[in-house]
Amino acid sequence: MERLWDADPTAGFRRRLGKTAAELRKSRIDNDCPEIWELDNGDIAIVGRDATQRYADRLPPGMSIGSDERLVIIPGVMLRAAKPDIPDA
Repeated sequence: MERLWDADPTAGFRRRLGKTAAELRKSRIDNDCPEIWELDNGDIAIVGRDATQRYADRLPPGMSIGSDERLVIIPGVMLRAAKPDIPDA
């Protein structure tokens, strides 16, 4: 079955949302940091810790992780810091 949405591999990175992990004191090194980025097509790219296996057996009802998907965790302070950069609906 064809999906209604899929990631567009041609989309480029437009801008970081919020602050860097280093600015938020959640990372000590530059090449191993969580990130939140807006893509030029409006989608959002998240870099975080892959926690798929750690959460797979305790997902809430109605939540699933597809075979080509990963559950990614970022520090909550990163999303809160990005709030001013995220427009309302």
